[in-house]
Amino acid sequence: MRRFLTLALLSTLATACNEPPQQTNRTPIKVTSAEQQQLHQLDAFNLAIGLKRAIYDAGYTCKRITDAGFVGTWKNNDMWMAHCIYEKGTPRDWAVFAGPDGSAQVRDCADIKAGNPQLSADQVIPECVIRQRPKGSFTELK
Repeated sequence: MRRFLTLALLSTLATACNEPPQQTNRTPIKVTSAEQQQLHQLDAFNLAIGLKRAIYDAGYTCKRITDAGFVGTWKNNDMWMAHCIYEKGTPRDWAVFAGPDGSAQVRDCADIKAGNPQLSADQVIPECVIRQRPKGSFTELK
């Protein structure tokens, strides 16, 4: 009888371990920083300076930014795009991710466009398409 009860108990425990966890409706929390909010307040010239500095700090180059703007949010990062031109060479688009901790990560938009088909929908990084441009000129301070 003990063996039967032990087997029944082990069987019940094994079945419980194989059940998927219950889904709960969790509201995602959006964390933002003052630095992220300040980027939205900049004019075109100063935004170009900030994005260019992030690109250089990441170890890349950008001779001149001729277009830039806000792309959207990805997780807790604000995604910005900068179009850089060079004296020699092909222009490049850079994605700059401003984090809630004041950090910035930079990726080549060509790499983002290539994507990864194995990622789930919530992991896919948005395309580098500017949705909101700042006021003013990127090349002249007014």
